[in-house]
Amino acid sequence: MKARTLKPDKVNIITLGCSKNLVDSEVLSGQLKANEINVVHENAKLDHNIVVVNTCGFIDKAKEESINTILAQVDLKKRGKLDKVYVTGCLSERYRNDLESEIPEVDSWFGTLELPLILKEFDADYKKELLGERLLSTPKHYAYLKISEGCNRTCAFCAIPLMRGKHISKTIEEIVAEAEGLVKRGVKEIMLIAQELTYYGLDIYKKRMLADLLKKLSDVQGLEWIRLHYAYPNKFPFEVLDVMRERENICNYLDMPLQHASDRMLQLMKRQSTRTEIIETLNTIRDKVPGICLRTTLIAGFPGETKDDVQELKSFLQEQRFDRVGVFTYSHEEGTSGYNLVDDVPAAEKQKRAEEIMEVQQEISYEKNAEKVGKVFKVIVDKKEAGRYLGRTEFDSVEVDNEVIIQSGKKLQPGQFIQVKITNAFDYDLEGEVI
Repeated sequence: MKARTLKPDKVNIITLGCSKNLVDSEVLSGQLKANEINVVHENAKLDHNIVVVNTCGFIDKAKEESINTILAQVDLKKRGKLDKVYVTGCLSERYRNDLESEIPEVDSWFGTLELPLILKEFDADYKKELLGERLLSTPKHYAYLKISEGCNRTCAFCAIPLMRGKHISKTIEEIVAEAEGLVKRGVKEIMLIAQELTYYGLDIYKKRMLADLLKKLSDVQGLEWIRLHYAYPNKFPFEVLDVMRERENICNYLDMPLQHASDRMLQLMKRQSTRTEIIETLNTIRDKVPGICLRTTLIAGFPGETKDDVQELKSFLQEQRFDRVGVFTYSHEEGTSGYNLVDDVPAAEKQKRAEEIMEVQQEISYEKNAEKVGKVFKVIVDKKEAGRYLGRTEFDSVEVDNEVIIQSGKKLQPGQFIQVKITNAFDYDLEGEVI
């Protein structure tokens, strides 16, 4: 494409939101590079002339960040620092018509599944033979691997189906080929992501196939860790746990967002599970994989939530003692069934409830970390920062979980696996020495 500058085009992709968006940006980068277009991600040098903003539209804070980012890029364009600004992703998918009229300086808007249309703006061809090829923006030793797109669930608070559509699984062969390609490039850990992992395969194989997929992936030579994110508790396929227990390179780790523990709130949220059913599922998971790390996310301040509901949730956390917990404050999203309810919990109260819940978890997290002191764990080195090495155990995912502060007299490399004896524990981090 022609721009006002005489220099060759250089495209900077800015990614906002979740790891699924990050994968989309990596795929776009790979396609642009294959078309011999200079592309970078989160470019700090500011020597690019074109920007693609990959937006998030999940909750209010994410939408605000996306809008602010777009406006900042438009301002650079007005000042002659950029030739073109393109916007894609969830916010663009959901609010394109409104945004086009409100921010006319954006050159083009694209939805979540319009990669070929974005490429046309660069006179580039969509190369089907590059299926699975990505320009990684993560450190080279780990990567996210998306196994499906969209979601068939109808949770009352969630707008994801409005932005991402119905559930569409990739084939097992396609996913395994992508994993093999990642390993050849130095990736040692992959994090399987989807809106709903456990639904995998129902659309193309007519049955839940996550366990079969895991068997195939765990056979990939050189793949040392496989990690599972975003599993739904209802109709959880327990055969997945048998594979997890049998295969050493599948981390004893499961991210299962539960959202609440009060039966009344679970019903209002349309979660399809009761508190008793959730507890039975958790008990089975722990029985099948002793020592498994369970991560969950919760929502504070959903319409109709009372202080009794919050107390019930806090009691649930004290009983279940999850290893990792994240809490979101409820965001009233138009188009969802929850939007028909009165958003009756003030923002300040939502935040207060979220903080109360995290205070309970903070204590649990410290106690669980303290139990690790004196024990030895396999740790992957992620980076060196402020003169010290940081890594993770198999019980910790990237960015959202604990880090291990590593004391070492020897030089360590990112992606290296080492044995670390834990010497100190904090609320959300560990410290240890290489043995």
